[in-house]
Formats: sequence, C-alpha cells, structure tokens
Amino acid sequence: MLVAVAGCGGGGGSGTELESGPTVAGFAFTSESAVAEGQPIAARFTCDGQDVSPALAWEGVPEGVQELALAVEDPDAPGGTFTHWLVYRIPPTATELPAGDRGWTGYGPGSPQEGENDFGDTGYGGPCPPGDEEHRYVFRLLALHEPVRLEPGADRSEFDAAVAGFLLAEARLTATYARN
Repeated sequence: MLVAVAGCGGGGGSGTELESGPTVAGFAFTSESAVAEGQPIAARFTCDGQDVSPALAWEGVPEGVQELALAVEDPDAPGGTFTHWLVYRIPPTATELPAGDRGWTGYGPGSPQEGENDFGDTGYGGPCPPGDEEHRYVFRLLALHEPVRLEPGADRSEFDAAVAGFLLAEARLTATYARN
C-alpha cells in the first residue's frame, strides 16, 4: 500500500506525449461501464478496495479501425500525469473489457495485452490519490488504423510511440476519486 500511495502521491508520473485523438460521433463509452462520466469511481476499483479494473463498455467504433488501445491516467498527480493502466491489442470488434485484470480469455490467441503502469507493475493499478485530494481519472479508448507492435509489459513511452501516427479517433470518459 505504501508504494501505491507514494506512486500516486508524489513519485512522479511517466507523463504522456500522446496527443488527444479526434472525436467521432457515436464512438463513446456507454452506460454499461462501471465508471460514469463525471462521477466518483467506486472504492472497489481503487487502492482502498479490491483494486480491480472496472468493467468498461463502448460503442460506435469507427470504420477502418484495426485495433483499440486503452490508457487510464491521472492528470492531477503531483509529479505529472500518472499512468494507471495500459491495454493494447484490443480487437476492433470488441465492445467491452470485463471487470478484473486479465479478464479477456474469450478473445482467443490475439487477446489484449497490458503494459506497465506508473506503480511499476504490469496491469491495472487503481486510483490512490494522496490525502483527501480529489483527482480526475481519464479513460482514453484509442481507435487505431494499424495494429501496434508492442510486447506485453511495454511502458508508457513505448505505448505512446507505438500508437502515435495511427490514432484515428478517441473516446474519453473522465471520473473522479477522493480517499476518505
């Protein structure tokens, strides 16, 4: 737990060089997601709970998409943007990621892969802002017109470099969390 608090609280994030992708009508997170726009994230999905990834659902993937990727980041972290989760190789036909890390066995051999978060782990690391601060958590679903060439466990700079230039559209969802 100490690592989580130090990581989110002041350990400095990996930042991001990734520009925002264009929005496309209809490409959006849906109400089926466990996280809702502008709403607090349930403690279950944070360091104060089970620290499992929330179920996410989306619709309207644009034509020509070859792969989806996901970055979850905290732009309010004291040391700069802090990466909580990277997922790539999500098939363009997918419409959801179930709750819980590595819950994508139904995708077959081309299953999604996870990168390294700023806690230094591969996979999801839930919100854990310092003290009683409220932070924003941005879920960025990226529609790519080419598949990324990343090995499992890629870090944020490798992720950003791999998706740069292939970004066709982006769906965003921003939620909040404050520890009690």
